[in-house]
Amino acid sequence: MNNEIFNDLFVLEMASNHQGSVDRGLAIIDRFSKVVRFNNMRAAIKLQFRDIDNFIHKDFIDREDIRYVKRLSDTKMSKEDFSRLVDAIRQSGCIPMSTPFDEKSVDWCIEFDMPIIKVASADNNDWTLLEKIAHTRRPVIISTGGMTQKDMDDVVTFFKHRAIPLALNHCIAAYPHEDNECELNQIDYLKHRYPDVVIGYSCHEYHDWTASMYIAYGKGVRTFERHIDINDDGFKVATYSSLPDQIDTWFKAWHKAVEMCGTSSNQRRNFIDREIAYLDSYVRGVYAKRDLVAGQTLTEDDYYMAIPLQKGQISSRELMLGKFGHKLLNSCSKDQPITIEILDTPYSGNEELLKSFRNRGL
Repeated sequence: MNNEIFNDLFVLEMASNHQGSVDRGLAIIDRFSKVVRFNNMRAAIKLQFRDIDNFIHKDFIDREDIRYVKRLSDTKMSKEDFSRLVDAIRQSGCIPMSTPFDEKSVDWCIEFDMPIIKVASADNNDWTLLEKIAHTRRPVIISTGGMTQKDMDDVVTFFKHRAIPLALNHCIAAYPHEDNECELNQIDYLKHRYPDVVIGYSCHEYHDWTASMYIAYGKGVRTFERHIDINDDGFKVATYSSLPDQIDTWFKAWHKAVEMCGTSSNQRRNFIDREIAYLDSYVRGVYAKRDLVAGQTLTEDDYYMAIPLQKGQISSRELMLGKFGHKLLNSCSKDQPITIEILDTPYSGNEELLKSFRNRGL
């Protein structure tokens, strides 16, 4: 599976269908896409697709005493409304994305050509919906809130056998949740159990927008998700949703995490010049304990080691004694540095190595 599509992807979900207002949705897209561009991020703005007339049973659709039913009914949007928002997302430079909550909504994902489909925690073991999503052949991100180990194993196997790119988001499906409920060590668990799957983090904590980013990125999370909203219109934003300035802070925390984590995690790093110069200043150089003559082989009685290491001098790192010991090509006076030029060594014919000896030390 080619999972690169998920790497360094930020998913910004418009909470509660932006209160069912197209204009409010357009304002959110405008505000947050500017933050995305300013921080040079790769981001998707995500919608929630529901075929409300069938998603809610007809006998309950008008029930105002059931909070979540009322919320969904009040934020109902038509396919035409969603079409305007998808176009606006594309024009903003962000990636359009959706969470479909029913089979008809999956069809809308195809009709709107959504490049990635998200599965909410509530549906991560809804196999009728998962089958429908799999038929689209689109890359899929699944939130794992409340998901059993068996269900995760099954869903990973399901998408892997179909060669469909998959990411799993560590998620605490409580809106919001406290810092001590983040369970970020679950990222390690997911990475070890599913080494071929990109691991993400769907965030619902609300005290700050930096700490979990630093930790999650350092643990290997490569796709992130948060709810977004605006309060310019006086609307009281849910505590689990982020305002534009908070997302700006979140993006900057990612940049700092990338900077501090550095380059490759699967091969040895390159060393910076200042580091080498510092270490060389504490490496002991090899000095003649007595007058040495050409032709003799260096023994333990012929040298001592001390700082500073001087230019051209061999150090404790290169000293060889015994059967493969150094033979002197030229003499060396007592207390003088024993240099690479006066020794018969494997380095003698390598100009690049000789140059490194001449450039290090005092």
